[in-house]
Formats: sequence, C-alpha cells, structure tokens
Amino acid sequence: MTTDMPLFDLPLDELRVYRPERDEPADFTGFWTRTLSEAREFPAEPVYTPYDLTLPGVEVSGVRFSGWGGDRINGWFIVPRGAGGPLPCVMHYIGYSGGRGFPHDHLLWPAAGYAVFVVETRGQGAASIGSPGSTPDPHGGSGPHAPGMMTRGILDPEEYYYRRVFTDAVRAVDVAAEHPLVDAGRIVVSGGSQGGGIAQAVAGLRTDIAAALIDVPFLTHFRRALEITGRDPYQEVVRYLAGLRGNAERVFRTLAYFDGLNFAARGTAPALYSVALMDDVCPPSTVFAAYNHWQGPKEITVYPWNQHEGGGGFQREEQVRHLAKLFTA
Repeated sequence: MTTDMPLFDLPLDELRVYRPERDEPADFTGFWTRTLSEAREFPAEPVYTPYDLTLPGVEVSGVRFSGWGGDRINGWFIVPRGAGGPLPCVMHYIGYSGGRGFPHDHLLWPAAGYAVFVVETRGQGAASIGSPGSTPDPHGGSGPHAPGMMTRGILDPEEYYYRRVFTDAVRAVDVAAEHPLVDAGRIVVSGGSQGGGIAQAVAGLRTDIAAALIDVPFLTHFRRALEITGRDPYQEVVRYLAGLRGNAERVFRTLAYFDGLNFAARGTAPALYSVALMDDVCPPSTVFAAYNHWQGPKEITVYPWNQHEGGGGFQREEQVRHLAKLFTA
C-alpha cells in the first residue's frame, strides 16, 4: 500500500447524499431478460471433483458448470467437513485480473459454518501469481480494443465482455441453489472491486438473493470514474477513447447496459457496502452513487484513510457479524 494519496473526491457529507441521474437504456430489462434466458437454454451440468487438501475441517471440490453460451466455467465449492444439512452459501466473485486461486484462500466462510462457491472470471488470472485462473474466454469481441478486458467488444452490448461475465455469475447462483448442501433461500453474493461490481449486478438481476456484500465496487458510474481517476482498469477505456475518438457515443451506450448504478437501482436484498475515501481506483463517489440508489435495506462501512484495499480483514469481520445477525434474526 502507498500512503501518498490524498482525499480527492467529494467530502463525506456530500458523498452520503450523492445520487446522480442514471443513464438507463429503454430496453435494459429486456436485454438482460433475453440474455439470461438464452444462457439457460444450455444445461448447467455442474461437475464437482473432490480436491484433496488434507485439511480436516473442510471438504473441497473443484466445480465446472456452463455459463454464457454454454462455456465451461471453473470454481471452488467448499463446505465444513461433515455438514449434514442445507447451509447458507456465499457466492464469491473475484477482483480484476485474478483467478480462483487456491482453496486455502477461501476458508473464512466454511470456518463460519457456511458453504462458499468461488466463481472464476473467464479470461482472467493468467497474470496473477497469487490467484491463478483456469477459465478461458473463447469470445474475443469484434474490432480493436485496448490491452486488458474493459474494451473487448465495447462497441456493441451484445458482444461486450461483461455480458458474458455477469451471465456466468448469475448461472453460478443457479448451480449453487441446486446443490443438496445449500439452502437456496440463504444465498449471499459477495466480492470486492470487480467482484463487488459482479455481486452488485447479480443482486440486481435476481430477486432471490438473501444478502449482498459489496466492497469498493468496480464497474459502477462509468462516466464519472473515467473522468476523475487516472488509474487502471478504468484507464483502459480512456486510452481506447483517446485513440478512437469517434467512438465515445457507442462506448457509453454499451456501458449503460453494464453500469452498477442500474443494477443497484434494482437491488432489494439487504446489502452491506464498503468504501475507502482515498480509493483512486474505484472512487468513493462511484460507490456512494450505487449505494444511494440501492432499493433494499442497506449499510455502508466507511474507511477514511484507506485506498483500494478498503477495509481488508476489518471488513471481513464486519461481514461475518452482519450475516450472523441476519441469519439468526
């Protein structure tokens, strides 16, 4: 962590009421209804493969299932050893450039008595030493794009990379809900940064989510993020527009179908957000914009002196307490 990033966004009192107008396409609901319906034409066909981790407290399986277009998506499914009844299940979505990593990276929720379903993000993880990935993305999208994932297919919402990613994430909940050790009525979506943006999208696309744990979410309030942060991954889009100057209108039209503001406005599950006021990767105004549009019960934890690492382990403890209270109420 660096320590030289000053406060650069709106003051906290203004952030708490910052609720910008949303740019929502008229066919937003239809687009996503059709997308998910098409994806569900492919049987999910989950395959669970036991993984010998020699840890006596947990049972680990690698999992593969069909996501967007029938493409096979990898993940982990981990439960407390000997669990005999349906458990709450935390869906964990991963930050930008990371893969599913190793099972021992995901033991918090099994230690708390829950199942955890780790969902890999297609096409990512190759450059992550600590969290390697194993799921390809066979669909490149047409036309030029900047290095990274943010501009793949960005001129057409039908081809945009995150259409596939969000669909994979929704399908993963379908798969988890059918597992005999999972209580389908207590499925939680969670993640930080890109994972937070994915969790936010899933919670906006489904009405059966029990809770959402959304940390410093990426993929949210795109236009403001592109205007005020000089950091990647948002800068991938800036570099693209700097080179292809005539494409801005089409780019922002596409991004409107994937903007976290539009998903947050549909979120009705109890949500616990976190934000860091010195975060120049996912600026605090973009986080509060989504939080303030969230329709369901909500809380937000503010970390005044932190950057994109947010609350780290402090926020994990907040989440454990939050779910314990929610599920024992």
